[in-house]
Amino acid sequence: MNLPPHPISATDVAISFGNAHVVLADRVIHGFVVIAGDRILDVGTGPTPAGSLDLGGDYLLPGLVDIHTDHFEKHVFPRAHVRWNIMRALLAHDAQVIGGGITTVFDSLCVGATATLERREILAPMLEAIEAAQAKGMLRAEHLVHLRCEITDALTPELTAANIDRPVVRLVSVMEHVPGLRQSRDLTAYIDRRQKETGKSADVLRAEMDQAIADAGDIGARVRPRVVDLAHQRALPLMSHDDTEVAHIELAKADGVAVSEFPCTLEAARAARAAGMAIVAGAPNLLRGGSQSGNVAVADLLAEGLVDVLASDYVPRSLLDCAFALAEEPRFGIDLPRAVAMVAKAPAGIAGIEDRGEIAPGKRADLLHVALADGHPCLKQVWRAGRRVS
Repeated sequence: MNLPPHPISATDVAISFGNAHVVLADRVIHGFVVIAGDRILDVGTGPTPAGSLDLGGDYLLPGLVDIHTDHFEKHVFPRAHVRWNIMRALLAHDAQVIGGGITTVFDSLCVGATATLERREILAPMLEAIEAAQAKGMLRAEHLVHLRCEITDALTPELTAANIDRPVVRLVSVMEHVPGLRQSRDLTAYIDRRQKETGKSADVLRAEMDQAIADAGDIGARVRPRVVDLAHQRALPLMSHDDTEVAHIELAKADGVAVSEFPCTLEAARAARAAGMAIVAGAPNLLRGGSQSGNVAVADLLAEGLVDVLASDYVPRSLLDCAFALAEEPRFGIDLPRAVAMVAKAPAGIAGIEDRGEIAPGKRADLLHVALADGHPCLKQVWRAGRRVS
């Protein structure tokens, strides 16, 4: 669903950007871009229009589109057992999002819970904060919502039904974070990690884990079809989270899922590609050189052409860094336009908001002025919908 454009009128002041390396969908040109209202009016390589903002040969990129980040929640709980004011957390999150060049963000909010039961309590307040802040012009990025539906919580259908009709909700994914089912296959490592996070003893955590595993199959069999049906009734894009086995992909296809999000193994990613599914991978995994939880390395997925979209997951800045890092890595055969498309045009397409994500006449004027310093992309200026926001 695209947002209605602001019609360009005679009173709209045209703004032009010149002397820029403009990253288009298929190539990089040295030229100019003209915007008016909230739209891109013209792109060219001829003489720079008089009065243009001179970008000094720096890059002009489309605003990035992030279809999965749980970073908002990290600001709500900045420390274990510390809960921050939700509106203040949102504003802090928004600052980091726009500071990473993300002009459209899908805040991935957990629906249902496994270990962190507070997630049930904060879902509605987080959604309300996004709606209120956006209505009052408090946010610099556009915030939409990706409902991450935990199918191992019996309350998930009720929570999903109560929130799925909010206009900001545009994506749905099904996930099951019980250890041993998809990710966290190394149960000893999982218990060690949870001990550090919670301070609970290994025996207590093992008992909790064993009970969760025992309950998961029965609950999931009842919850997943209800969540899938809710998404299909509203024609919302549906994703499958942490696919690990071929059976997970087969289940996803049977449910009408079109996107495999963060596949945990090469086997699952290959099956997703064979099934015609789009594949989303985590940018932090690539920048770190591997998964933080022992799953497949994104570099291995890229080597087999098994990545369509990169999402920031838990580090908003990672998308901008990944775009340039990918273009500098010859083994993947991905140039800068294609790398940028993986963090802009491709995610916008999956989400059904095709009015943005690339620099072309008629597209929304979401633009990034980026310079390189010692190989690092440095964000200089950001425009969203024709308005400078950073």
